[in-house]
Amino acid sequence: MRRIAAYLSACLLIGAPAFADTQNSAAAALPDVGVSGVTRAKLAAAKPVTAKHAMVVTAQHLATDVGVDILKQGGNAVDAAVAVGYALAVVHPCCGNLGGGGFMTVHLANGQNLFLDFREKAPLAATPDMFLDADGKADPKLSRESWLGTGVPGTVMGMDEALAKYGTMTRAKVMAPAIELARDGFVLNAADVKLMDLRTKVFAAQPNVAKIFLHPDGSPYVAGERLRQPELAKTLELISKEGSKAFYEGPIAKAIVKASQADGGLFTMKDFAQYTAPWSKPVSCEYRGHEIISAPPPSSGGTTICEILQIIKPYPFGKWGYSSVKATHALVEAERRAFADRNTYLGDPAFVKNPVQELISQAHAEKLRATILPDRATPSSEIKGSLGANEGMHTTHYSIVDAKGNAVAVTYTLNFFFGTGKIAGDSGFFLNNEMDDFTAKPGVPNAFGLVQGKINAVAPGKRPLSSMTPTIVLKGGKLFMVTGSPGGSTIISTTLESILNVVDFGMNMQQAVDAPRVHNQWLPDLVYVEPGYLTPKTKTALEGMGYTFKERAPWGADEAILVNSKTGMLEGANDSRRPSGLAKGY
Repeated sequence: MRRIAAYLSACLLIGAPAFADTQNSAAAALPDVGVSGVTRAKLAAAKPVTAKHAMVVTAQHLATDVGVDILKQGGNAVDAAVAVGYALAVVHPCCGNLGGGGFMTVHLANGQNLFLDFREKAPLAATPDMFLDADGKADPKLSRESWLGTGVPGTVMGMDEALAKYGTMTRAKVMAPAIELARDGFVLNAADVKLMDLRTKVFAAQPNVAKIFLHPDGSPYVAGERLRQPELAKTLELISKEGSKAFYEGPIAKAIVKASQADGGLFTMKDFAQYTAPWSKPVSCEYRGHEIISAPPPSSGGTTICEILQIIKPYPFGKWGYSSVKATHALVEAERRAFADRNTYLGDPAFVKNPVQELISQAHAEKLRATILPDRATPSSEIKGSLGANEGMHTTHYSIVDAKGNAVAVTYTLNFFFGTGKIAGDSGFFLNNEMDDFTAKPGVPNAFGLVQGKINAVAPGKRPLSSMTPTIVLKGGKLFMVTGSPGGSTIISTTLESILNVVDFGMNMQQAVDAPRVHNQWLPDLVYVEPGYLTPKTKTALEGMGYTFKERAPWGADEAILVNSKTGMLEGANDSRRPSGLAKGY
């Protein structure tokens, strides 16, 4: 568990968070000095990057440059999203990927809202007990470190599908920058190196990985050196020429299947041939005059965010203030109840019936709200899935808005940093360990501490439940915000709080993504907080109400865009927790 905790907090060991001046009475309650001795005055002055026409925000500056260049050449937001997705696979290999999967939420300038699911799938030979040892106990090594932990990757199919349906450029055009970055290399900065250092021992244990990510003498790269990935360049060139067919039917799939079968995995070519990336309708709900457009199952994020928003809607958060006793109490209690529902009822829609509309309904919110006491925390042991008996950090996010008003939010993942740490043959890219997101055994927490039930059990061809929440917010039918984050289960609260910080607490986009965060996920019965979220007085008051807090290294990396309603300018904000990232527009 100590190693898992390191994964959960590692992205936030890179850079410190900021504190937001909320432009109301809450500002006076913020601590004077925050993490790394940064003064409140400096943090209050945090400003987003602004641009008139278009904006790209990603966790790696070179990928942002790629997206902006595509937009300047006349590409739309989908073209740029595909280009960025492939570029991140090169320059942000911990999290950007070809060997993982994710979700894309799209708002088109004509008003159409769409959701693309390219989440990984379990192999056809998968079984519900595949991660149990001989004694029937869940063995996390099987789901996190072995070939059994890898689901069928979906990224290439997802990128190809998005480009074919809503892009305007050729695959060769949008992939050319990624191929060049892999072939010619790029100069690593301190943040890039710190991420790679997390897995040095894993790289060293596998010759084909060490060949790429370590020096010949086994030493790690340092900032200022150039990382070249010729094997990945060849893989990207093949995809550029042949599309998803090369990945799912050709030599790439064959290489993955061969490596899997040689080391106890379950993959066959049929697993890849049957993979699909379907389009569906996003989850949507209203909050204070804003329409939230977000990810439906197999993502749990959009449903959970909407359920939380419906519970807290009557509360005057703006009056209470950011991180105040009342706002924190209401938010945590709403999260506690919504996560209990999330962990009980949601799963892959191809396998289970998800009661989404019931969970996000006003009637359901009123029922849950009535159970929240005004002056006492509710123990999680007293909270169950609220519909009755059930019948049935790692990731990266990027946001893009083009000059025509098309917007794309993408969150995709390998699960842990660099996934399993394995590369199939000379394919050049890391494979995911996304199978750990399934319920290995009911009641046993996964790597992110989520305690889930049978509805998310492993099954052949099934997609694991995810917290990834690429989200778009509209106001008056027009684009207002694009947001999302990595962070496992904290993705939901991070994305939610980026919205609350703007809508309720009056922050600009940079302040909203930098502000310290709070998170509760039902079980364990703890409230996680980042340094600086609570003042001593607020902490004492909440502890008196029955809360137990655990301060953690900052988490998540929200990459967001806001349309300023007064100026019409785009506000781009790279989360300060990912100092290698960049917001850039024109």
